[in-house]
Amino acid sequence: MNLDDNAPTDITRMLRDWGDGDRAALDELLPLVYDELRRQASRFLRRENPEHTLQTTALIHEAYIKLIDQRNTDWQNRSHFFAIASQAMRRILVDHARTKHRDKRGGHDIKLPLDEAMAVANDEKSVDLVALDEALTRLEAIDKQQSRVVELRYFSGLTLEDTADILNISRATTARDWAMAKAWLHRELTR
Repeated sequence: MNLDDNAPTDITRMLRDWGDGDRAALDELLPLVYDELRRQASRFLRRENPEHTLQTTALIHEAYIKLIDQRNTDWQNRSHFFAIASQAMRRILVDHARTKHRDKRGGHDIKLPLDEAMAVANDEKSVDLVALDEALTRLEAIDKQQSRVVELRYFSGLTLEDTADILNISRATTARDWAMAKAWLHRELTR
């Protein structure tokens, strides 16, 4: 999916107008991006433990509330918007997982399968969302760009090309960072 395909309306213009404080631009934008937000939320929740209580619509609405607060962001394009939305959803899910873990005495961490794109072995791994978030935070302290590549690829489901565009780096650098970050995360998460 190329997120920058020309749409009948200029989503980038609406994002920039919204960033400049035009509330009507946000109202015009939401119906155009809602389906993709739903797909992102569904991707996130498909990976969740079956006992997870957060629903797709609730995740979208919570992310929307966080996105409204981003009105002073210098929106680059549609891909940038979905990357920020993905980051908001990641934070919501991590907070939800931490709350569930804290609320349950002796409870287990919420598990997520580390999908084929993220797996460094041939078989699918199950990863604790809180542990993954903490590992990404540690990776960010070492290499912020690699952390962003993982966030955009894994949490947003963006292609190497879209990730490279957002980070303003080459596709080859993105692929190299993706491979190195996967190996580093695998080591961190299997210790």
